[in-house]
Amino acid sequence: MSIRFQRANFLVSDIEAALRFYVDVLGMEVAFRKPHRDESYSHVVFGLDCSNPIGFVALSTSTEPRVMGLTEVAGIERLPAPRRSTIVLHVDDPDAVVDRARAGGFEVFPEQELITHDGRRGREIGLLDADGNVVVIYRITAPAPK
Repeated sequence: MSIRFQRANFLVSDIEAALRFYVDVLGMEVAFRKPHRDESYSHVVFGLDCSNPIGFVALSTSTEPRVMGLTEVAGIERLPAPRRSTIVLHVDDPDAVVDRARAGGFEVFPEQELITHDGRRGREIGLLDADGNVVVIYRITAPAPK
């Protein structure tokens, strides 16, 4: 059986606020937008009220087309803890991402040392978008010991 990962998707309450995080802070690019619509399969799979129209934006990185989706659902509430999902992103300059997140008023968690399954070391830092969705950024700084 063959599987190809298409994209992750987060529900957001305000697509413009979400884009300030995913584009301005993380540096993703808008691949395409779908206008608000009354009927979508997202209503079914996310258990959404069908009377609430939804919008959609697909985001790309410089190396991965359409790897992230944002489904706009007006009126949803910010996610409380415990949060139930995250995306994990390798970034070349975590300090620049953290600076942009803080400047944009987004929550930044304390940095921790990352030790990978194979012993590489690095940095990892959690961020919250405007809706409380978790994004963990990381950068490897040292190879695995011999």
